[in-house]
Amino acid sequence: MQISQALSVTLHDYHPRAADMREEILDGLRAQQKTLPCKYFYDERGSRLFDAICELPEYYPTRIELGIMEAHAADMATALGPRVLLVEPGSGSSVKTCLLLEHLRAPRAYVPVDISREHLVAAADRLNRRYPALEVLPVCADFSQLFALPLPRRPAVRTVIYFPGSTIGNFEPVAALQLLKRLRRLAGRDGGLLIGTDLQKDEAVLERAYNDAAGVTAAFNLNLLRRLNRELQGDFDLSRFRHRAVYNRAEGRIEMHLVSLDDLTVNVADETIRFRADEVVVTEYSYKHTLSGFAALAAQAGLAVKQVWTDDRRWFSVQYLTAG
Repeated sequence: MQISQALSVTLHDYHPRAADMREEILDGLRAQQKTLPCKYFYDERGSRLFDAICELPEYYPTRIELGIMEAHAADMATALGPRVLLVEPGSGSSVKTCLLLEHLRAPRAYVPVDISREHLVAAADRLNRRYPALEVLPVCADFSQLFALPLPRRPAVRTVIYFPGSTIGNFEPVAALQLLKRLRRLAGRDGGLLIGTDLQKDEAVLERAYNDAAGVTAAFNLNLLRRLNRELQGDFDLSRFRHRAVYNRAEGRIEMHLVSLDDLTVNVADETIRFRADEVVVTEYSYKHTLSGFAALAAQAGLAVKQVWTDDRRWFSVQYLTAG
């Protein structure tokens, strides 16, 4: 771990090693069903593209979750209690976090955790300047792996993990269970977890959200290949792949794909990978939950649902969990 001064904040840097990225990418591309880990979407350009996706008219999750936060952030802050250490895995631009911070009573510190170093530092710097009395302790890390929390100057009463955006939906059920267990341990015995979960709805709404008319999601998906070209000496021709997002009804999830348009041979990380015409590379899953189904998953992780806030149509939920 490296600690470095950056702008107005101190960055705690556990950024994954290039060797780890290479191994994960090649393992996915060698598999019978090719995959690429969605966490590698978020280089600096990918993070900017995702921010743009969140502004799209078709992409309902951010808009609806923001509405829930605007309506209920005060209630959430009451549930969380005073003098908390707030930790946000996958923090991105921390937009929704501001709505929560406005209502928290005497928070001890905010720990944004993100894999995109440049995006993280810029967001943490903005928050540090906006809330000068709040200690902001950014951590660059893959939150699905173990990392150490930095200690705030003032001791906190409890640790609360804030996990918005339905990022939990990117994990298959077994991995989601393991992640919830890890977050429970990170929060500690008296801690809590405030989590956003996207709910099941009409599949036409879901597919529009991931196939926007402006093509921003397509650019976001294809940017992953651009990153592999830059960081792993790849020679992907982006014009020979297309973006596709479909709803898998049986699994209750959106699947994002990159589809090869031709028989191709690609070199990446000193290895040759062959693609058949119309071959699919899975880049992301986004599971859509029911309230009862998510409560059952949380219970397996030793967590109990204490409060749930939703929009009027029940398209999205923010849930407060504590150790059961």
